Amino acid sequence: MAKTSLFVEYNGNKVEDKAIVAAVKKEWTEAGHKVGEIKTMELYVKPEEAAVYYVINETETGKASL
Repeated sequence: MAKTSLFVEYNGNKVEDKAIVAAVKKEWTEAGHKVGEIKTMELYVKPEEAAVYYVINETETGKASL
């Protein structure tokens, strides 16, 4: 498989997918959870808000700044 990179660009800002996932993991751990508890992660990027909304393990929701 070829190496791929995913970027979200909006209003002169550019964020890589790895940074988006890292922001969610940071919010998750700051809320007292462990990264190892994550089984599934759905991400909804809102570039106009410089935020990503997430659903972890199909039940836990939150928002992280980008």
